[in-house]
Amino acid sequence: MPQPAEVSSAAGGTDAAGVKSARRAIDLVETFAAQPSWLSLSDLHVQTGFPRSSLHGLLRTLLDAGWLEADSSNTRYRLGVRALICGTAYLDRDPAIRYATEALEELREQTGFTTHYARLIGNQVIYLETRESANSTYLTSKIGRTLPAHATALGKALLAELTREEVAELLPDPLPALTPNTLVSLDDVLEACATTQERGYAAEIGEGTPGIRCVAAVVPYRIPGTDAISCSMPIEQTTDAKARKVGELLVKVTAQLAQRLRREGIR
Repeated sequence: MPQPAEVSSAAGGTDAAGVKSARRAIDLVETFAAQPSWLSLSDLHVQTGFPRSSLHGLLRTLLDAGWLEADSSNTRYRLGVRALICGTAYLDRDPAIRYATEALEELREQTGFTTHYARLIGNQVIYLETRESANSTYLTSKIGRTLPAHATALGKALLAELTREEVAELLPDPLPALTPNTLVSLDDVLEACATTQERGYAAEIGEGTPGIRCVAAVVPYRIPGTDAISCSMPIEQTTDAKARKVGELLVKVTAQLAQRLRREGIR
């Protein structure tokens, strides 16, 4: 009969293998989420470094569970419908979203611009809701998209809620550039955060998306704030005065939304 220590060791090995497989499955799903095109086993081997033997089993499991779907040749894969179902469930269970959506629609009506509601997760902002302008001709951020916080007005509004030390610890080094206008110096980002604190809203011109200017303000129903609202405006249609007016309106709308969320007991 095996000794208790041996049983414990065997169980630990099984648990470790299970955790490793689960981690790899999550990494695979996130790899697919970051790619707009179909991916083959060879593509995934290059991108993840996982052994081909492991990839075969993981792909089959995810395919059978509906997390992936295959093309007609069964050699290339992309995210399946289960990813959408689970992503939608996250939004359905967030009590702030319903009220945020109403605020976005009101803001879009008042400004004529596309509006977004996003949350800071690590050093990224994730878009939770959006309302497209009827006149929009630009590709704008969709629900579930993530962008580096330092490259967006939304992110800078939320980074401004943190101390300088917290921002420095949170952001990667070096800072990635999405456009030629993206701030890639930590000192520049910290200066932008200081400006945001002074005027109450963040701003950027073509830092996250070429041709787009954004202003954003935090929704202060949590301390520090985790959520923010922004307006995306075509650069050629927006003067400094108009951007400032929209920024000031955002401060009012986000304050009203925060007050409503607190009244509803949402934290």
